[in-house]
Amino acid sequence: MRASSILSVVAVFAATALSAQAPCTKAVTACERWVVFGAGPARSMVYADYALDAANPRITRALVMIHGAGRNADHYFETSTAAGFLAGALDNTIIIAPRYAAGKDSVAPNEIKWPEGANSWRSGGYSPTATTISSFDLVDEIVRRLADKRTFPNLAKIVIAGHSAGGQFATRYEMANKVHSTPGVAISYVVANPSSYAWPAAVRPMPTGDADPATADKEALGPNGEKVNTNFTFGAFDSTKAPNYNKWPAGLTARSGYTAGMTDDQLKKQLVERPTTYLLGQVDVLPLGGFDSSPNAMAQGPTRRARGEAFFKYVTETLGAKHKAIIVSECGHNDRCIFTTNTVFSSIFP
Repeated sequence: MRASSILSVVAVFAATALSAQAPCTKAVTACERWVVFGAGPARSMVYADYALDAANPRITRALVMIHGAGRNADHYFETSTAAGFLAGALDNTIIIAPRYAAGKDSVAPNEIKWPEGANSWRSGGYSPTATTISSFDLVDEIVRRLADKRTFPNLAKIVIAGHSAGGQFATRYEMANKVHSTPGVAISYVVANPSSYAWPAAVRPMPTGDADPATADKEALGPNGEKVNTNFTFGAFDSTKAPNYNKWPAGLTARSGYTAGMTDDQLKKQLVERPTTYLLGQVDVLPLGGFDSSPNAMAQGPTRRARGEAFFKYVTETLGAKHKAIIVSECGHNDRCIFTTNTVFSSIFP
């Protein structure tokens, strides 16, 4: 056999062996991958069930899952792979869970740390250790790698999802990111149980109807407990109660970080046009699990569920977005309950 023929047979065998690899589904060292920014050395760690740099024609979709305030990417990776198993999606889905190391988190050499505080990793803030790189740039880079047809020739869909603080990331990234129109892939967003949103206008829900603080914790009960409630009215907010209520990341004013160079009109247009699903736990109506009770957040509603329903109503009925919302039955503020429920699978594994 000629040498060129032998090499061809070896290449085919290697590609077949690679495509037959089982996904890595545990948050162990073997599932750790590194995303290097530019020429390096700055980098960030992600968990992924398949390699990011080896050709894999089996992959047709990707799920990028953003962790919550605990920055426990390991837990969110295993939640996502559990969902993939239940949905029968592991064989053709690359699942990626980025780690946003911050605060006193230990990091590897050249691993970026991300900002906390008002303009944090949740809203596109710049890294304090790599000051030209924002938290949104990490997911931008992941999207670019996923869209590389040399590595994933058959990947056609990418979902950016997050729960709690990760839900805050997902909703703000949805309206702001610069890679949504990447050729060859369709990108959608899944926003689960965040404590706050970046409101596209200075109005806020009035404390009546389903935003009444006196009754909002009873919203999960009764015949409408599993339906998206819509009894919200919007009006001017008394800024003396929260002078910064409309400042980024709660609103669009005084923006910094990734979004600083964008106009309000651009952000609003992208918010409306980009396909988004809101997942709201039926019983996420109590101030638990790191609930944000700051004046800025309370201006958006008395509970996480009410805040999500009010935001959904405003962007769909007032701004004309074609977004979807799902009340996830019997779930509270729990990512594993939310993402491993059958009604959610079509949103995270389209």
